[in-house]
Amino acid sequence: MNGAQLVLECLKKEGVDTLFGYPGGAVIPLYDALYDYRADFFHIRTSHEQGLVHAADAYARSTGKTGVCITTSGPGATNAITGLATAYLDSTPMVMISGQVGTTMLGRDSFQEIDITGIALSVTKHNYLLRNVRDIAPTIKEAFRVAQSGRKGPVLIDIPKDLFTSEIDFDPFDDERLDEIDNRNFEFKKDDNLKGNIASAIKLIEKSEKPIIYSGGGVKSSNAECELFEFAKKCDIPVVNTLMGLGTFDIKDELSLGLMGMHGFKECNLAVANADLIIGVGVRFSDRGTGLCSAFGANAKIIHIELDRSEVGKNIRCDLSLVGNCREILSELTRVCPNLDHSEWKHTISTFEDKNRIDINDFHPQNILKVVNESVDLKGSNVLVTDVGQHQMWAAQHWQFKPTRSFITSGGLGTMGFGLGAAIGTAVGNKDKKTVLVTGDGSFRMNLNELATVREYNVPILILLFNNHTLGMVRQWQKLFSDKRYSETDINRTIDYTNLANSFGIDSVRVDNLVELKRVIDEYNFEGPLFVECEVNTDYDVFPIVPPNDVLENLICG
Repeated sequence: MNGAQLVLECLKKEGVDTLFGYPGGAVIPLYDALYDYRADFFHIRTSHEQGLVHAADAYARSTGKTGVCITTSGPGATNAITGLATAYLDSTPMVMISGQVGTTMLGRDSFQEIDITGIALSVTKHNYLLRNVRDIAPTIKEAFRVAQSGRKGPVLIDIPKDLFTSEIDFDPFDDERLDEIDNRNFEFKKDDNLKGNIASAIKLIEKSEKPIIYSGGGVKSSNAECELFEFAKKCDIPVVNTLMGLGTFDIKDELSLGLMGMHGFKECNLAVANADLIIGVGVRFSDRGTGLCSAFGANAKIIHIELDRSEVGKNIRCDLSLVGNCREILSELTRVCPNLDHSEWKHTISTFEDKNRIDINDFHPQNILKVVNESVDLKGSNVLVTDVGQHQMWAAQHWQFKPTRSFITSGGLGTMGFGLGAAIGTAVGNKDKKTVLVTGDGSFRMNLNELATVREYNVPILILLFNNHTLGMVRQWQKLFSDKRYSETDINRTIDYTNLANSFGIDSVRVDNLVELKRVIDEYNFEGPLFVECEVNTDYDVFPIVPPNDVLENLICG
């Protein structure tokens, strides 16, 4: 076989059956080989490399598998950088294979040559530039182990074009380097005194009268949703979520308080502010969640359960750390912790709740989401995907998330334009679930070209566009913190989004009332894509909001 065939054989050995890619000069040999492997791989060619990386990212987030994508050299690879950074900051396991100019042309500023490994160094967990066809098999095997081990993340493999065409004269799978990779431990080292620290944690939990569990994306990454639920129920501890942690705990459970942080509900933020013990599980303690870092948990002890030791104490002081796999640690805490009762504390939290000021008949995003959520829930399990902006925060606040992996969004990087590619990857990877994309006109315009991909593959996505004719979140900040100086945020150009979707061959409808919206969603069967545009008042804002660099309890509630 040649190097291109070897790449595909290696991917088969890793259990890969879905590829997201875009052909170009440096990967022509790889796509030539793929022609003979069409029975082994479902390949999705997106409209742009950014879209394909977001698709591979969401495929991985929603399935737990490693997402795989292919780009050509030069602009093909650089177009993928935002997607790599998005995956890196949200710890998504992904392997990107980029083509490169031939080995003899490296360093000569050849056509479409770029040092992509250098560019991507800070936004990948690891990357490789191959020089020999004999390195393909061990490198791919190692890349998959690196992507999925410890704190997960994207890995880049840059392969010169001549390696794809090079014939190999040995059995690439009879290589002692493969055995060495199998025997290597890629996981982070656990605490040497983890058992003793768990005992200390139990003492703090038993002593606490007002505990809170602060659940993040690490719960999702370690498949610890069940363990989190069992621990919370046994200890009777209310649960708040980071943005990335939504979907790790059933939002309808009586212990679930929902989103905490800059746009967290009043009861969530006040519960954390008044807690005497905060148990952070798989969280980075990001500033969007904690507010003013120096004041976070001022009157509380803080236990940090985290796989990545470098996160402990980085943003927030920590009284006790439990470094290791969240799933294993939660399971052990549940085993040794006694049954507890925090009824009084839960009642106190209920008094913090802010009354809903939105009229139930208004065509407001909160009500729109409620109508869509109820209708889609009746059709079966679903996954909500969002872009970034006000619509993202409304969705995070009001969608009724259920475990597991039911919420896909860009948290750490906040990537506008993430949604449509991500929805494609989610739908492709979860044929047994209904995929709903909530987007805004600002985010949607960034990568709307992926409507062509949606139509070409007849991807069954419900696309819900909130059109408020502005960059809503930026405008809201300008309103609240910049004296209503609306600089370059209003989108005054009249774009007929329904006709645009129709031009791609996608059924579309514009609605402006809840009754018509319910009828449209009730009739939708998820057998193909549907585009629904909702005209939203430009002046609607997301509340509550914690002003930047302020404490969690200082919410503006609208």
